[in-house]
This record gives sequence, C-alpha cells and structure tokens, in this order.
Amino acid sequence: MLYTRDYVNDAGTQKDAEADFGQQRQKHEPARRKPLSIGIILAPNFTLSALSLFVDTLRLSADEADRSRPIGCNWAVMASRSETIRSSCGVQVNRTSAFRNPKEFDYIAVIGGTLHNGQETDEETVAYLHQAAKLHVNLIGICTGSFILNRIGLMKNRSSCVSWLHYQDFCEEFPDQKVSADRLFEVDGNRITCAGGAAAADLAAWLIERHVGQSTAQKPHHVLLLDRVRTISSVQPHPPIAEATVNVRIRRALLLMEQHLSNPLQISSIAATLSLSTRQLERLFQTELSTRPSTFYRVLRLRYARWLLTNTSRSVTEIALDSGFSDGAHFSRQFKAAHGCPPSNIRASAGPLPNSDKIPPVPPGLLDQQLVGCAGSRVF
Repeated sequence: MLYTRDYVNDAGTQKDAEADFGQQRQKHEPARRKPLSIGIILAPNFTLSALSLFVDTLRLSADEADRSRPIGCNWAVMASRSETIRSSCGVQVNRTSAFRNPKEFDYIAVIGGTLHNGQETDEETVAYLHQAAKLHVNLIGICTGSFILNRIGLMKNRSSCVSWLHYQDFCEEFPDQKVSADRLFEVDGNRITCAGGAAAADLAAWLIERHVGQSTAQKPHHVLLLDRVRTISSVQPHPPIAEATVNVRIRRALLLMEQHLSNPLQISSIAATLSLSTRQLERLFQTELSTRPSTFYRVLRLRYARWLLTNTSRSVTEIALDSGFSDGAHFSRQFKAAHGCPPSNIRASAGPLPNSDKIPPVPPGLLDQQLVGCAGSRVF
C-alpha cells in the first residue's frame, strides 16, 4: 500500500497543519514563511475549471510575474495509479506524483466532478485520505469533493458548503449532515469545503493570504482578470431569486427560504441566523421587497407546490407536506387564495404525469424575480 505507518515516524512535534485550523493564522501577515504546500486529488470526471482556477491562483502567487516557479507555494496532483485522469469535459490530466507522506502538505484538496458518473473513489485514495485525517492534516473538498469527504466518513459533525445546483442532491444523500449553499466556501475546524467553479480561485487566495500574505493573494486575481477577491463572507451567486436585491442579508434570507421549502424555518430563526432581530428583518424586507418575510416565504412555497402539481404524480396531501403546509385543507385554502382555483384544478389540467415517488429536480429560475414586489398578489 502507498499509505503506510512510515508516515508517522518523523521525529519532533506535529506541524502547524495538525492544530485546529479555526484557531490558526488570524493575522494577515503570518510569521511563518515556509512555502504553502497543497496536495491535490482528482475524482473521476472532475471539474476542470475548479482545478485550473485553484492551481493557477497558487501558481501566480508562488513567483514573480508569471515565471511559475513554486517558491511561495507548491502543489502536487496525486493519484493511486499512473493512468491519466479524465475531467468531465474530456480533457485528461496526468498525476505529478504518487501519494506522498500526508504530513508534507498543509492541505490536501479533493476536487470532485459530476455526481452521477458511476465511478467511485478507489480504496487506496480513501485509505490515504483517512491516513491524512488521522495525522490532522487539513482536508479540502472542492466542488463535489465535499460529497466524497462525506461519503467516506470524514465530515462527521462538520458543516459542508456546496453549490446551489447540488444542494438538494446533498440533502437527499446526507439528510443528517449540516450543509449551506449561501456562501463560496466554509471552514469548520480543519475541514474546508468550497462550492466550486470560480470560488476555487477565491479559496486559493484566502489560503495564500493566511500563509504568504495579503498582497500576494491579490496578485493572481489581477493577472487572471478577475474583478476582485471574494471573501469567506461573500454570498454565493444563485439563480435569479437571489439576485432580486443587492442587500446581502436579504439575499441570505431568500436563500435560506429557498433551501427550506419542505421544512419551513421560523422567521425569527432566519433573523437570528443573520444576526438580526425579527423586527429588523421585517423592516429590511419591507424596504427592499415591499412585503413581509412571512408573505414572501409563503409565496415561494406555493410556487413550489404548483410546480409539484404539474410535474409529479404525488397526491395533493403529499404536496401540501412537501411544500411545508401542515395539512391538505390549509394548503388548499392558501393555494386557492393565491391562484383563484383549488390545487385539483391545476392537477387536472396538467395531463399525464410520471408515476414516480421521487421529486425531480426543480429547474433553475423556477422561483424567480417575478416574485419580487408581487409577493402579496397573484403572481402565478
């Protein structure tokens, strides 16, 4: 096996990576000038954009101009086998190294890809990641790399950050795990998860800032012609509903609502998550969207219910529960008030429906900007 007990025979104390990450590197200009070292593992059908942006940010920060010498940062693409690794777009990548001692790295990043490609992470890779975790090396899941870390049991009692596109997939596969889709990346102890895409560059810049320096972290974004470095508190771009307002707190509230249609959150709970009082949140909604948060939330759920009526064969009672209503009668009253007709009429006009208990994915844009400013009227 490539992962052996030899990895733990080094003399001396554990490296910085073994300490809890959340307690480390609070200053922008850390005293340590040891090169930032990152090992990268690519899943079958990995996303090429996430790899490219992550590595190019490291490369451009590692040296002057674009000379690309691994001075300030170094990285290795590792794999259990020497065969090329195919990306989701068909481009193939060679490993630069077999699995190395996990303690050589400050971080080991797993870059995931398409969820339903039928290929599993091989046993050697799983064992290597477990070995790294035992040595307290910081682990990163990028794109659906967070799914891989959860599947192999390395995210217990940890929160994951995923793309809005994969939020429902994550909830179905890991119903007991904490997850968010309202940010670019998340740090939970010595685990980091990133939504993927362009956020991979922002995560790399965040790591560089904490290990190498703030000015160095800015450079790659200028060279790559990216507008700015987004921070850990930046809001994840979503389909149109989240673009309805520029107010960050309202956008987060909308995303929380959209992610909890079946099990609605209390408005007070949403407010608390945003470090606001309920009254403050209500004032913000009134100012930005001309409606109350409870009204907007109800319209979202009714819109979702209508989509279920026309796209699934579930009963009206099941749909009532799926859209967060306590019972069919309450749902029917609310639905008729919004649409001017009972749910049964919508179901009757939908025609034949697929005979399946599984709810198909909600298409992006279903809950869109038509809702804004119209939450109190019939917008369907």
